[in-house]
Amino acid sequence: MITSSPRPLWQRMLFRRLKFLAGLAIAVVVLVGGSYLFAPQWLMQADDWRQAMQAHLSQHTVQAGDTQWSYYEGGDGPTIVLLHGFDDHKSVWLPVAKQLTPHFHVVIPDLPGWGESSRNMTANYDIDAQATRLESFVHTLGLRRFLLAGHSMGGAIAGVFAAEHPDQVAALALIDSFGLKFNENAFARESLAGRDPFAFNDRASFARAAKLVFKTLPDIPGRFVDVLAKRNVANRAFINKVFNELRAPSQYLAVQNRLGQLTMPVLGLWCKDDRVIDISALDSLRNGLIHAPAISASTLTDCGHMPELEQPDDTARVLTAFALSN
Repeated sequence: MITSSPRPLWQRMLFRRLKFLAGLAIAVVVLVGGSYLFAPQWLMQADDWRQAMQAHLSQHTVQAGDTQWSYYEGGDGPTIVLLHGFDDHKSVWLPVAKQLTPHFHVVIPDLPGWGESSRNMTANYDIDAQATRLESFVHTLGLRRFLLAGHSMGGAIAGVFAAEHPDQVAALALIDSFGLKFNENAFARESLAGRDPFAFNDRASFARAAKLVFKTLPDIPGRFVDVLAKRNVANRAFINKVFNELRAPSQYLAVQNRLGQLTMPVLGLWCKDDRVIDISALDSLRNGLIHAPAISASTLTDCGHMPELEQPDDTARVLTAFALSN
């Protein structure tokens, strides 16, 4: 009887390894596919974790004032504090932060009431109250003489904080910032009439809100949009509360009314096609800065209201150049 010779050891080991890798690949596909269908929020959290790791940021919590703050921190060098906008969270800055941490010490908080920071439905979350809370946060972290940058609502908070605490802010960057005069647009008319253009309940209304914010609509998987819509609905009471607090003239002109108090270098960075805060706000900023020792203005193309997401490379480049020159 003639029998075939057994396969060489290296072939058998290779075959076993390939079987293992094939099984692992199938398991990963099943796990990811199942997570996408039944727990897409896990995949979104995992992506935030991945981006934070790439940016060399770690997540922390600290009790400061009446808030338990959640924040990212990482990098070495001069300190930059980045503030997010209305109904947003700290992860929005991750694409920019990845390019800043090689040169700067970066701190990115979830503002009180938003993201993973604590909220109190009976408390005030307007621009002035948030600027006061920010003072508790930076004091608790021991931050001194930092560059403060804020987007949209975060820009207004940054501007008010800088006006009230000029000794702590080495330079101020306002990015498509709320709190300045600008030519009235559809967003302003809707907001002043009490209708929140950012509210959405499903994929269709999310697309309408995204069209207002982005020049090019982001390619977000449908199940991720479902998570965002569910989150928006769950937080609607708080969102409406803050939205109505910000409709007061003292709030939507919070920075405009304090421009004369800004005594540090100031950068205004705007997207040319911003349909939320019209680019005419940049002229209001430049014309009102009567005591700033240096005024910089940059305009980005191919983005709407969110340059940190649509143009993260250019946003990081402008912030880096401004920080290094001041």
